[in-house]
Amino acid sequence: MKSSRIPGFYKKTVEERKELLREALELSEEDLGVLSSNEALPIETADKMIENVVGTFPLPLGLGLNFLINGKDYVIPMAIEEPSVVASASHIAKIVRDAGGFKTEASERIMIGQIQVVGCSNYEQAKQILLEQKEALIDAANAAYPSIVARGGGARDLDVRILNDSPESSYGKMLVLHLYIDTCDAMGANIINTMVESLAPTVEELTDGKVYLRILSNFADRCVAKATCVIPPELLVTGDFSGEEVRDGVVYAFEFADSDPYRAVTHNKGIMNGIDPVVIATGNDWRAVEAGAHAYASRFGSYRSMTKWSVDKEGNLVGELELPMSIGTVGGAIRVHPISQLAHKILQVDSASELAQVIVAVGLAQNLGALKALVTDGIQKGHMALHSRSVAIAAGATGEMIDIIAEQLVKEKEIRVGKAKELVEQYTK
Repeated sequence: MKSSRIPGFYKKTVEERKELLREALELSEEDLGVLSSNEALPIETADKMIENVVGTFPLPLGLGLNFLINGKDYVIPMAIEEPSVVASASHIAKIVRDAGGFKTEASERIMIGQIQVVGCSNYEQAKQILLEQKEALIDAANAAYPSIVARGGGARDLDVRILNDSPESSYGKMLVLHLYIDTCDAMGANIINTMVESLAPTVEELTDGKVYLRILSNFADRCVAKATCVIPPELLVTGDFSGEEVRDGVVYAFEFADSDPYRAVTHNKGIMNGIDPVVIATGNDWRAVEAGAHAYASRFGSYRSMTKWSVDKEGNLVGELELPMSIGTVGGAIRVHPISQLAHKILQVDSASELAQVIVAVGLAQNLGALKALVTDGIQKGHMALHSRSVAIAAGATGEMIDIIAEQLVKEKEIRVGKAKELVEQYTK
């Protein structure tokens, strides 16, 4: 990728955009054919992916542009129906690009499998026995999935906890074994579940208890990615608002979200507006990523902001976002969904760790885009201008009339379907 900076991309026609994408990434005509198909996911393939299939449900696929992450350019596929998200992320990415780009890092890729044990006659003794048998249990888990071991991953460690150790518990104590597994470039659900299910009989025998649940945890707090950016205030100037005003407004907005769960929910939803579209486009499990992210936001005992915004000693705005990122670049829908395969080709990431870092950078950009709008002109000005096209379509506008109606709705500041229908009737007479 020579550069993700493509000025005026949004002004091009769809065909012109695809041609620019083909040239920038050296895509084939076959690749572009997937983007052009009205049935990018064949019904025969969809029928094998889930049950009771009756059709498919397409989403718009846009490109996040201008992203410079650790010195590397990225064009980022985003599948989402909400207007302004792709534009906002790309706008902020340009600002951060001018400030030197995003810096990202990731921890080791360790996922968690859980085994629940109840009915032990002596829980402390059962815990100690499991810990004494740690190496044997890890070896047994790896024997259950040798292919991941061959790829350099596999079970690495385990620990044991005792839960509900209080008289208030309706059913009493339980013991939970955590198996820590390096899933390499796979999200790893099948790997993890296979391993913990294989250990269940041995765990029952060792603890003299009964195993109920043996399943992965989507709270992947040992598989996290972090993005940061540092932005001089002069790059934040917006209309009549100085860069310092925008900077301070963003920090105040963060502190609001970090102090009040009612605000934090909406604040964090905006972050996921950036993250989910990339997760969906790449064929990953966005529900798992969402659940893990919200749990991480609550890890200190209350629900707080996922991001952190502050001012450094030079007066720059500093942003940080760290989240669990249980995603993969192999396996699952990635292998069978044509658009997901193309999304990975466009992204040009070499590993799940790199993809995780790209995703958190987009989340940080989207958060700043929302906060910057909120503390300046308000969220509706840009959002509703883009939303006006959807309103025009809902009112029956087609072809060139869509943009004509949309522009008139914005001009008259009446972005509603009823008004759009009136305009459609006027233009069709």
